[in-house]
Amino acid sequence: MACQSSDELKVLVEEARTCAKSGKVADYIPALGKANPDDLSIAIYYPDGRCVSAGDVEKKFTLQSVSKVISLALVLMDRGPDYVFEHVGMEPTGEPFNSIGKLETTAPSKPLNPMINSGALVVTHMIKGDTVEERLQRLLSFIQEMASHTKIGYNEEIARSEFKTAHLNRALCYFLKQHNILDEDVEQLIDLYTKQCAIEMNCLDLARIGMVFAMDGRDPLSGKQIMPVDVARICKTFMVTCGMYNESGEFAIKIGIPAKSGVSGGIMGAVPGRFGIGIFGPALGEKGNSVAGMRLLELLSKNYQLSMF
Repeated sequence: MACQSSDELKVLVEEARTCAKSGKVADYIPALGKANPDDLSIAIYYPDGRCVSAGDVEKKFTLQSVSKVISLALVLMDRGPDYVFEHVGMEPTGEPFNSIGKLETTAPSKPLNPMINSGALVVTHMIKGDTVEERLQRLLSFIQEMASHTKIGYNEEIARSEFKTAHLNRALCYFLKQHNILDEDVEQLIDLYTKQCAIEMNCLDLARIGMVFAMDGRDPLSGKQIMPVDVARICKTFMVTCGMYNESGEFAIKIGIPAKSGVSGGIMGAVPGRFGIGIFGPALGEKGNSVAGMRLLELLSKNYQLSMF
């Protein structure tokens, strides 16, 4: 479905775009370093099927850490909350998303939450299936259903680039393995995780997924309950408390909606009961969030009273 261009959103996009110059693209993953830092686009998807947008919303980008909240939803459905939270905690952290430090000072040494890399690796480890391909396909099918787009796949070049440079994530896996949080071959898990992070879509797809979370796991267009209400609630709570890395508290005060960012510059927002938001702006601030995307959400929240607080 095509998104209708919105003059109101265009004005906000142009205002927010000026912030992009203060950020930089994530070049520590070489393939992500090719992004244009001035890109900024947004789509908003409503439960009645309407969609409004501004910027180049058809441009594809990889989910990166946005995938963490989706894999969490799948694993909560696979394993149940009791099992999942035996292995990963529920607490926010003031540490960077790729930190190993908190694992060493926490007993037992389980990750504090599913939105930091160590926690996300544990969650991905729990995706059911006998092979990397089978597990990835289960996650892709889940994403395709939420986005109502069967052609969504992953970017092989970015997955390869991430796999080659995932040394810190390997270190996290070996630490977790030492403490019996993981019991899987590390290279196999890194293969699955980097492909998960490299799942690729556009702003419209991301906004539609955000809309499913916003509507408590139900796709109002198909009428299907894609995930249980409680799973959607848990995921949205993590998006509020941990979704924007160690900038989540400031984000909650300034913007106040459930959202999840990724280092590609994607942000998925879920305004409870109202609509889903998909944003792409690859210039990142020092905490790993899209600087122009954050500013755009701040303008939206103020103009349309989106904060849930």
